[in-house]
Amino acid sequence: MGQTYNVLIENGDVITCTLKGNLRLKDISTTSPVVVGDHVDVSDSEQGDDHSIASVEPRKNYIIRQSKKLSKQFQIIAANMDQVFILVTLIHPKTHDTFVDRILTTAEAYGIDAHLIFNKRDLYKEKEIEELEEKLAIYDPIGYPCHVVSMLDDKYVSQLKKLCKGKVTLLCGMSGTGKSTMINTMIPGLNRKTGAISEAHLKGMHLTTFSEMILIPEGGYIIDTPGIQEFGIADITKYDLSQYFREMNVYRANCKFSNCMHINEPGCAVIKAVEEGEIAFSRYESYLSIYNNEASEERRY
Repeated sequence: MGQTYNVLIENGDVITCTLKGNLRLKDISTTSPVVVGDHVDVSDSEQGDDHSIASVEPRKNYIIRQSKKLSKQFQIIAANMDQVFILVTLIHPKTHDTFVDRILTTAEAYGIDAHLIFNKRDLYKEKEIEELEEKLAIYDPIGYPCHVVSMLDDKYVSQLKKLCKGKVTLLCGMSGTGKSTMINTMIPGLNRKTGAISEAHLKGMHLTTFSEMILIPEGGYIIDTPGIQEFGIADITKYDLSQYFREMNVYRANCKFSNCMHINEPGCAVIKAVEEGEIAFSRYESYLSIYNNEASEERRY
């Protein structure tokens, strides 16, 4: 039978479809030719009781990552979204800056609005509150909306519902950051499975096993995805990378050399801005991490 997909059709029904054989051969550099959020054309068999995906319409955007370290395959997490919510937790588990910045970089490359959702506010003590203020001071000034929430407080749930109304929203975050809990509170009665944090490693357990688009009663959709522990950059060259760091764009035109990569070149305006505190050092560290390990000059999707 092969891999199957649930497809929402125009009359509101959901039908199960398989892929046509020739479609499976396309885009062999990705783990799947069809992803959640895709707009597809469906064909019926002569008997009319079997459905298949005949083609995939061009995507307006997508979030993509390297499938695994050292892998030449890419994984498109979702397509055709209006915004991405990056769930961030400062405790149980702790979300690392580089993880956040890698998703922001990819969203920036495809023109997708990104929001940072600082979840589990009810667990924050003095240490976490200080760290939260530091994060807000980094991301707010460069134009990324930050929302500090707790799923135990209805006012935060209402705030998130308003942000999602009428839009397709991708939830993206490490395992354990509260994606399923957020969905359960926004959509009562859904009862998606939630889990505890591993005490041994303070990491979340994988509970969502496949990506799914969920209708919001107020209008719009949420795309829920399995938790991600690593986010390898794909489809961005080293030469293009700095333009997807918003704060670097303010300075890079003033670099001494037009082809400056902002690593160790003399007269680099970006490095000077980092040294003077105009660009957050954590953001520059993320840039170096992507530049040195993940961004590829050759891999073009």
